[in-house]
Amino acid sequence: MNEPVHGQVSQKVLARVVREHAGRLAASLVSLLGDFAAAEDLVQDAVETALRRWPAEGIPERPDAWLFTVARRRGLDVLRRESNYRAKLAQLTWPAPVPHADRLRLIFTCCHPVLSRTAQIALTLRVVCGLSAAQIAAAFLVPGSSVAQRITRAKRKSGEAGIPYRIPAEEELPQRVEEVLTVIYLLFNEGYLSSTAERAQARDLVDDAEWLAALLANLLPKEPEAAGLLALIRLHRARGAARFDAQDRLVLLADQDRGQWDRQAIEQATALLTRAARTHRRPGPYQLQAAIAACHAEAKTFADTDWAQILVFYDMLLHLAPSPVTRLHRAIALRLAGLHLRAAMIWIKDLARATP
Repeated sequence: MNEPVHGQVSQKVLARVVREHAGRLAASLVSLLGDFAAAEDLVQDAVETALRRWPAEGIPERPDAWLFTVARRRGLDVLRRESNYRAKLAQLTWPAPVPHADRLRLIFTCCHPVLSRTAQIALTLRVVCGLSAAQIAAAFLVPGSSVAQRITRAKRKSGEAGIPYRIPAEEELPQRVEEVLTVIYLLFNEGYLSSTAERAQARDLVDDAEWLAALLANLLPKEPEAAGLLALIRLHRARGAARFDAQDRLVLLADQDRGQWDRQAIEQATALLTRAARTHRRPGPYQLQAAIAACHAEAKTFADTDWAQILVFYDMLLHLAPSPVTRLHRAIALRLAGLHLRAAMIWIKDLARATP
């Protein structure tokens, strides 16, 4: 049954649908057409058509299939690519399932070294993950116009370079793994604490990030950072039930009801992180962030937090991947570790005075 909507409401609903389905739709089109620009043009045409028609006609029962059908018809009308463009589109039917493995393949395609690192990440977040230019700009801390230009240049350059749609060979992986990890990490961040005003978190993006991180960890069993990222995501997700109150307001870590935390998930994620650290002995930023998250997750109360250990991890993180955010968090950890140390010293002195 169609559900009539009007004005601002239809735009919000459409935004949700695009977030959930744009990556899948783009991956389907890119895999068949081999053209990032053409695929995104078709997706955008479908979105614009929906914005015009849904307020009057109502939201379709299957909005994802509706968007796909419009994109396919638009592609057949345009026919501005190679001679077999029509045949490829004509063969495309809905549902066209794009497993997470295929999305991971598309991420590796976007993260080709022919593109600059920032272009790789921006292109992937836009085409594969369906984030808006504004959301990507928030991740990069740059204006939205700059991100849009990067994406346009990246699509043009990838088309000119004829980048193959595949998982790279083993010897090529080291050139791309860092960017792929970054993309999944930024996707998780956007879902865990959304940069948009309409919702505080986006569970669909968090789900995607965890699936992709798990696939990457399986693909790269000798890469401890892949396991570290997966552990980091799972440790944060384990606290999900206590992060927001009934009014969807963020609850600070110190005030969260730790009884709502998923202790089994915390133990499993910590075990994953420990195995990776002991097996490879090659610490990296994601493993260190996961170790910090584990310190918080394992503390029975906020007062029990091992701030001294957290401070050590932040020192290591600053050495490997310095950033203003890490420096700020280290300063907070330093202050709290100092407070705990002073409290311990006072307790020891009081105990010594009371001891005959």
